[in-house]
Amino acid sequence: MRAVLGLDIGTSSTKALLVRFDGHVIAEVVRHHEVDRPEQGLVEMDGAVWWDEFGALTRELLAVVPDVDVVSVGVSGIGPCVLLTDDAGEPLRPAVLYGIDTRSAAMLADLTAELGGEDAVRQRCGSALSTQAAGAKLAWVARHEPAVWERAARFTMPSSRVVELLTGEYVLDHHSASQTTPLYDVHTNAWIPEWCDRLAPGLPMPRLLWSGDQAGTVTAAAAAATGLPAGIPVTAGTIDAWAEGVSVGESVPGRMFLQYGTTMFMIVPTAEPTPVPGMWTTVGTHPEQPSVSGGMATSGAITEWLRRLVDGDWRSMLDEADASGIGARGLLMLPYFAGERTPIADPDARGVIAGLTVRHTRGDLYRATLEATAYAVRHNVEVLRDAGVVVDELVGAGGGLLGRLWPRIVSDVTGLPQTIPTVTVGAAYGSAFLAAALVADVDIAAWNRPAERIEPDPVAHAAYEQGYRDYRELYEATKAVVHRLAARS
Repeated sequence: MRAVLGLDIGTSSTKALLVRFDGHVIAEVVRHHEVDRPEQGLVEMDGAVWWDEFGALTRELLAVVPDVDVVSVGVSGIGPCVLLTDDAGEPLRPAVLYGIDTRSAAMLADLTAELGGEDAVRQRCGSALSTQAAGAKLAWVARHEPAVWERAARFTMPSSRVVELLTGEYVLDHHSASQTTPLYDVHTNAWIPEWCDRLAPGLPMPRLLWSGDQAGTVTAAAAAATGLPAGIPVTAGTIDAWAEGVSVGESVPGRMFLQYGTTMFMIVPTAEPTPVPGMWTTVGTHPEQPSVSGGMATSGAITEWLRRLVDGDWRSMLDEADASGIGARGLLMLPYFAGERTPIADPDARGVIAGLTVRHTRGDLYRATLEATAYAVRHNVEVLRDAGVVVDELVGAGGGLLGRLWPRIVSDVTGLPQTIPTVTVGAAYGSAFLAAALVADVDIAAWNRPAERIEPDPVAHAAYEQGYRDYRELYEATKAVVHRLAARS
């Protein structure tokens, strides 16, 4: 039986799939892991985990389906991240993770000034410098850890690290590169040599490929380590949100893709690179697919925090949150438990729960969490629309679709219809599709057909209007106090 392997390295787990060429998932395996938070604002991961879990999961899949003939491989992962390795390919320090790691925040104003100001950066890179930008993370290591930087020979992200160990090729996909602001030009689709030299002096930049391009083939050493056949092609890969977008056919102008995961990510395709204040302008997985994206620092991470805090189970808590009703019986939350990325770009923002009484239950808290993330989605949508970006429908994927309560709340708060596809396993499925497209003529619309359409409830949408206005006001009203608290944390 011929199949492709798709793998995604997430914030809290790594997932691998075997998928037939008609899109049917043959087998799925998962390994859970945790990130490290050595200090407030620092979020890291041991880069060795990525390759170790790839090998373990691949062998597990091959044991589950022993008669499978794997003919190509696709990989995605969290990002933009920075893992620095030496000449022998060994990691020099833990990987610095994406925008949830805010260590570069104090440098951003000075870096922006060095490069001629925010307009100059945005004009070439599509986005202003932020804690999401991998270029700023590289600059932080170069300036704060010179002994590490002196030995650095390459930098990779989770997907490109696995691709390098599979194929021996030092490559990065264009989309991931477009999140290394200010090192990549979104108009010429190339590195900016003078800014690379300034922020990442002496570090060779990887060769650029599109996500679905072939990076190389599985080497004999990688075959021995993983059980995969030597010589099969491997895609260049990409960041998980874009692979998950591929899995649901996200490249439709006006349709926002929502990734319901540990963090919430949003992608809207545009006709041309469109700078939007507070958001990220990037290139897509294929040529001529620019997009504007946004992301929350926490979303599903808050529900997991709450579940552990009250020792609950998902099904019971979802039922209790559903029963709580619109407005969570007078609770309102700001979901900024690890700062916030878009659109407020405030690394010192913190979570706020307003309106608590002794009558409130864990179901009310869970409901307030889901509503808070929905308000955040609406905030991003309004910023996009203010900049002229059309957003008239949603398509969702990811683990947060369980029970449908969360996406229903999002549609009611935003007033936007939302499509739920048949397969919602996420980025690993998109990576499998890109792997299949290397060797066959495949169509994601045939692989993953729509399964459900959620229409916003006009009554619920109207009921959420005051909640959304209160949400926006609560941030402004508490910001000064919260920032003082953040300085003491």
